[in-house]
Amino acid sequence: MTIDTSITHVTKPGANMFLELGFSPAEAKRLQAASRKQINDTRLLKQQLMEELSNWIAEHHLKQADAADILMVSRPRVSDVVNKKTAKFTIDTLVEMLSRVGKHVTLAIG
Repeated sequence: MTIDTSITHVTKPGANMFLELGFSPAEAKRLQAASRKQINDTRLLKQQLMEELSNWIAEHHLKQADAADILMVSRPRVSDVVNKKTAKFTIDTLVEMLSRVGKHVTLAIG
């Protein structure tokens, strides 16, 4: 049996993929806006968590290698936190790292 792995369609950057999936123009616009909001909200939350970790590292005058040992991650992962590379982390991972340094994370829904 042969599996076809050829690419038959590529959505152009900036295009509305919901429209291309067959949703009505109004629904596609609504879904795209909701999707962008959710992505942005997640990115902002990750940035907040990374800021807390970066501040903790700076306050304790730690080198990235020392912080990595405490956080139980690799040194490059600490660098990614300090440089706010949000795409490389899940919220769960960042919360777990904060927990390891004694920071409690509270979620408030408004």
